Amino acid sequence: MAAKLPQVTYPEGMNATIDLSQFQSVPQLLDRSLKEFADKPAFSCMGRTLTYGELDRMSADFGAWLQNHTDLEPGDRIAVQLPNILQYPVVVFGAMRAGLVVVNTNPLYTEREMEHQFNDSGARLLVVYAGMADKAVRVKGKTPIEQILCTEIADFHPPLKRLLINTVVKKIKKMVPAFDQSAVTPLRQALAQGAASQFNPVERTQDDLAVLQYTGGTTGVAKGAELTHRNLIANMLQCYEFFKLALTPGEETLVAPLPLYHIYAFTVHCLVVLETGNHNVLIPNPRDIPGFVKELRKWQFSGFAGLNTLFVALMNNEDFQQLDFSKLKLTISGGMALTRNAAERWEKMTGCTVSEGYGLTETSPVVSFNPPGHAQLGTIGLPAPDTEVRVVNDAGEPQPVGEPGELCVRGPQVMRGYWNRPEETEKSLTSDGWFSTGDIAVIQEDGYMRIVDRKKDMVVVSGFNVYPNEVEDVLVQHEAVVESAVIGVPDEKTGEAVKAFVVTNREVSDEELVRHCKEHLTAYKVPRLFERRDELPKTPVGKVLRRELRDD
Repeated sequence: MAAKLPQVTYPEGMNATIDLSQFQSVPQLLDRSLKEFADKPAFSCMGRTLTYGELDRMSADFGAWLQNHTDLEPGDRIAVQLPNILQYPVVVFGAMRAGLVVVNTNPLYTEREMEHQFNDSGARLLVVYAGMADKAVRVKGKTPIEQILCTEIADFHPPLKRLLINTVVKKIKKMVPAFDQSAVTPLRQALAQGAASQFNPVERTQDDLAVLQYTGGTTGVAKGAELTHRNLIANMLQCYEFFKLALTPGEETLVAPLPLYHIYAFTVHCLVVLETGNHNVLIPNPRDIPGFVKELRKWQFSGFAGLNTLFVALMNNEDFQQLDFSKLKLTISGGMALTRNAAERWEKMTGCTVSEGYGLTETSPVVSFNPPGHAQLGTIGLPAPDTEVRVVNDAGEPQPVGEPGELCVRGPQVMRGYWNRPEETEKSLTSDGWFSTGDIAVIQEDGYMRIVDRKKDMVVVSGFNVYPNEVEDVLVQHEAVVESAVIGVPDEKTGEAVKAFVVTNREVSDEELVRHCKEHLTAYKVPRLFERRDELPKTPVGKVLRRELRDD
């Protein structure tokens, strides 16, 4: 007999279901918002603001360039490797309006990671920030990428300011390594050519692929989660049901410090906020806390989307403590577990309760959220409207209320599958649509849920997933390393830190191993701690027992 789960009761003002018939595609949603809110600010960055009307025109210009100056067809993939700058929404929305599939790419990737993602996705065009262009040029010949569009950080600013900022970034801060300029096409040139061309809107359906969002899953080999227009529209509508309890359409300013190439920020800032005609303030480098706080001083912000480590870093800054938080109505937390201490400090300092949510790349990403005004600290909130959840034991049997088990999810936001990986899809997604998250959860009597453990060995560093297999594979490429095992250990600043256990055939310093890892891994994946072992604990068949290392 199936375990009976509680009927979810949403707060007054929320709907338990969503109407997916409103939009057939993300471009259709965009067309409505870009025109309805044409005079309102959409995105601001470093002193320059794009209105919805400007975003409409410029994204159409980019779409026209794709249609008239490339041979890309609807359904082809375009890789976008940009930080939080104004160019990101212009390029992504222009690509979607031309019917292309966006492959979001981390600007911090190493050449090895870029090469894998471009080859796996089959992306033929890359739009890259100038600070990454040297790597892009080097990997191009090893991938299907046929053309690289390059943009500098202030390319959308007025001429004098553009020259000043770009020169400072390049010459003084030395943040743009030298690269072969002849190997790339300036994005500004492409937009100018597009403006002189005809843009022809492309019809897409809910079942068409919109985004390939890469995730490591349980194996450490990055896989593309196939997110359709239906997935993205559904999660936008689901999130809106929660957010509308705190925010008013067309009147809010939200701070956007988390990377837009990450599905959490993408859904919040590029879908929900745009659908409601609100304003995003982009923060290109949230690690620069003094610079971040200086930018915050300029705005009366009413919404803030962040994660635990960022909240803590900001609250430790004296200038942040002096900001005016009188307009702040919604603080969203995701990407990693929210600690009680951080949540309580934030509420005391800002007067705004933190609403924590939960999700995965494969679920577009939001599965659940704490409704504003009804948040329960220590939980991941209520399931999103039209989302079914259950927890199962190792035998796949549903567990009753209060009993832990692996959290499984079914709903319109669940991905279509993993790109070109039917076996991986079959492992995590049942034929009737249930996705296994790999996280151990408890469902309470009131329908709120708590995550109690991770079934997967994934390590979460500042909200970014680190997969032990990938790090271990890099470590054993060092000639001195015979075996390695990687786990996560608690860290005050980043939530978790990567710790590596290594068996070596000679003496090798931690510094040398760090240098080796940095050549092949993004910085947050590089182990911070090393421990030497004569041998690693293993099962009878030779599988390393990471749990035993964690218990030690």
